Amino acid sequence: MTKPLSDMTLEELWQLFPIFLVPHKKEWDDWYQNEEKQLLQLFPNTSIKRISHIGSTAIPNIWAKNIVDILLEIPETADLQYFKKQLLDAGYLLMSESEKRVSFNKGYTEAGFAQKVFHLHLRYQGDHDELYFRDYLREHPEIAKEYERLKLALWKEYEHNRDAYTDAKTHFIKKYTQQAKKDYKESY
Repeated sequence: MTKPLSDMTLEELWQLFPIFLVPHKKEWDDWYQNEEKQLLQLFPNTSIKRISHIGSTAIPNIWAKNIVDILLEIPETADLQYFKKQLLDAGYLLMSESEKRVSFNKGYTEAGFAQKVFHLHLRYQGDHDELYFRDYLREHPEIAKEYERLKLALWKEYEHNRDAYTDAKTHFIKKYTQQAKKDYKESY
């Protein structure tokens, strides 16, 4: 009998859901568009501030995990717990939670990844450094390729340790996010 995801240790989850990278897929944009429509239907009478496709799947021509990341920004006056409950009821699984951020996934099963996998980052408006990084890499394909090389170099070393993989990319991401904030000033 398979153990429920909620009963698995972090190490068991990392074994079941390893880091794996694939060449860029055009269908990631379609996955995002369809999921965005579903989210807008889920919250029809709320004042969602912005929904954005973020992460490496939003950057053309680089390898990425086969997971579409979505940033859902809500007003600072919104009830984060209301949004959390609606997303859980809609089939998202809670990944992590803090006072001002909640992360979810969809497409994680006891048998491994589903065909379509999503990470949803629920945040208050303005908590969106990922947009700066995404747009900087879109505008600077040579930096995007440098990021791809870094990810490919880290992949096998951290295949079963998602936290270490993320930590190893942090300096690069912070460096170019800060550069983007200087270049784009108050664009967001």
